[in-house]
Amino acid sequence: MSGLYYEEFTEGETIDHAKRRTISESDNQRFCDLTMNQQPLHLDAEFAAETQFGERLVNGLYTMSLAVGLTIPDTTDGTIVANLSYDDVEHPSPVFHGDTIRAETTVTDKRLTSDEERGVVTMRVDVYKQDDTLVCSFERTALVQRAED
Repeated sequence: MSGLYYEEFTEGETIDHAKRRTISESDNQRFCDLTMNQQPLHLDAEFAAETQFGERLVNGLYTMSLAVGLTIPDTTDGTIVANLSYDDVEHPSPVFHGDTIRAETTVTDKRLTSDEERGVVTMRVDVYKQDDTLVCSFERTALVQRAED
């Protein structure tokens, strides 16, 4: 277990996650298939070539989901009780097949639950591609375990 207990999170702390992932055409295709998202901008090369992007885009929900996965080992792996919310999701720049993404997490808030048995931690996740362009950002709020005394 590599995740953090409530007490180990520090407000204002930024975690630069070492894991990265290059997104393949197959990743994007499978995600679209699994989620039944048949948007031609993600799947149809001819259609996408006629758009302002000139090529297919990686599904933004895949980018976000992958970013969550990249952050889990350093934040909530084995200590999470539940993800409570994902808020303020933005995709300021596109992701294309072959882009490599990485994530940074900043702890923005933490508080104990009313019974003080667990903690609620809010984190801002910023996702960048290989040239340091911000491609996704969102807020993730998780209910996490407290350390045993």
